[in-house]
Amino acid sequence: MFKSIFSKQHLMLFVSLLFTFISVNAAKTLKINPAKSTMTIFGTTNVHDWKSQVESMTGEMSFDVPNKVHSLFVEIPVRSIKSGEKLMDTKTYETFNATKYPKISFFLVDVNSLQIADNTINVLLSGNLTMDGVTRKISVNTIGKKISEGVYQFQGSLSLKMTDYKMSPPTAMLGLMKVGDAITIKFNLSLNETNKTDLTSNEN
Repeated sequence: MFKSIFSKQHLMLFVSLLFTFISVNAAKTLKINPAKSTMTIFGTTNVHDWKSQVESMTGEMSFDVPNKVHSLFVEIPVRSIKSGEKLMDTKTYETFNATKYPKISFFLVDVNSLQIADNTINVLLSGNLTMDGVTRKISVNTIGKKISEGVYQFQGSLSLKMTDYKMSPPTAMLGLMKVGDAITIKFNLSLNETNKTDLTSNEN
């Protein structure tokens, strides 16, 4: 009888370890492919509208099957924001205080909703956006779709005010041209699944 109980305990332990192993190895990581991703910042002035392109970004999303998001982060070098006009870019970097705070970052806090239908993903995310050393929690709705095996695309838009991050909208031409406080960020991100299966391997 003792032998029978002992064997059952070992069997339960084995099954538990097996499910843990399967769960860990079911974890997936998607990384942003900057070559196939776009992000554009739109704004206004009292003279004309303007837009700048983000030319460099990194980030990744980790989740388990079925569809439990563990983490998401996006990082943008401020000096990768380009408008095609040198003066505008200089004013942008001054506004973001790029020398002291060279990067913009977003870290996931909550997944408010997640709906999946066929190859379409609709997800409402909340996270901490940091610009110019100031962090504020924001919510952004994104629509994604599976392009091919291991390749996903997410798009959406986000409206912000520079003053919410204690940034002063820039001026030019001796103050004659004034940039509006509100900006809109539109993104179309391509994410590729990596071969990373053990999310804890980089933590040691």
